[in-house]
Amino acid sequence: MAESNLLGEPQDFSLVLGGPLYQLLRRAHLEGDHLELLYRRMVFITAIAWLPLLLLAAVSPVVRSASRVSFFHDVEVHVRFLVALPVLIAAELIVHSRLRPIVRRFIERRIILPQDFPRFESAVASAMRLRNSIAAEIVLLACVYIFGLWLWHGRVEILTDTWYARAGGRWSLTTAGIWYVFISIPILQFILLRWYWRFFIWFRFLWHVSRINLNLIPSHPDRCAGLGFLGKTSYAFGPILFAQGAMLTGLVASRVLYRGESLLSFKLQIFGFVVFFVVIILGPLFMFSPKMSAARRKGLAEYGLLASRYVENFQQRWVVDEPIPTEELLGTGDIQSLADLGNSYGLVRDMRVVPFGLDDITRLAAVTAAPFLPLLLTIWSPEELIMRIIKVVF
Repeated sequence: MAESNLLGEPQDFSLVLGGPLYQLLRRAHLEGDHLELLYRRMVFITAIAWLPLLLLAAVSPVVRSASRVSFFHDVEVHVRFLVALPVLIAAELIVHSRLRPIVRRFIERRIILPQDFPRFESAVASAMRLRNSIAAEIVLLACVYIFGLWLWHGRVEILTDTWYARAGGRWSLTTAGIWYVFISIPILQFILLRWYWRFFIWFRFLWHVSRINLNLIPSHPDRCAGLGFLGKTSYAFGPILFAQGAMLTGLVASRVLYRGESLLSFKLQIFGFVVFFVVIILGPLFMFSPKMSAARRKGLAEYGLLASRYVENFQQRWVVDEPIPTEELLGTGDIQSLADLGNSYGLVRDMRVVPFGLDDITRLAAVTAAPFLPLLLTIWSPEELIMRIIKVVF
């Protein structure tokens, strides 16, 4: 692939503009060629998953308005389908717009040199084939109905009548429960699994890129040899992490509000959950560490040799042979060159061996944990919560 082609057609790389579901939504006029009609798509899919539950539960004889097991009091269900599901759908536009320029950036920054364009093109083409795979989405759908129903069968037996099932069995479903188990939950699970598949495609693409002979500059100001943009593009997955956090929040909220459990009893689970998903997003970027570490070692050696030669010449000229009056010395370019060399060596010395920093970890962790903030109101009053947030921020 010629350089001009890569620079002129960055739209060829997209994790979301392809696949059977994408084509189906286009034909149903719920999707445009470039992810238009987002609100229509969000409303339609959310309505299919949640609205029938509302209507069917409203006429169910099990529902009691004051009951904690009624549909209207099921926080977990509402968070799943009114918060997490729309966010997962909207995330497609964010991921598309943030990851689309990656192909251009590898070329523009000359991280991929002309002689390696064919290998880079092969990595892009392989990722697009997986994105468009019909078999992959069929397997995902099969997993939803095979393993999803198996997990439902293995859950704790229902001991009290709820809006979706009667006591005494997991399969004593109400009319609303049938829609919930066989339509609503599979929709959410399929969309979520589809995102996990896209994660795999993305990290597989980066793995192929990491195997190319990359042109890394250890003195690059981003302190990542020019790969710092990879850590920033991980923010594109923030909405998926937020949606995952919202789903766990719904589960915890139902335990805290209706079973009397303490939010603090879930602190280890919440912490582990946040750490797990930050590692899932940033961990694969360690695949670039061997090349970045090698670039740093090479840079320290080369800049160390250059610095030794320069300071030796500087000492011979200004200190040993003919000492010069201070005024003339301070006005020379040699002093500025020595300072510039010191700055360059400092950049190489401080270069990271992973393409992300502590700020990237913190931001992803904050996005994942953000849905849990409202639950803090079960521990503190709004005034106390605001004051604690102010103390943390300032």
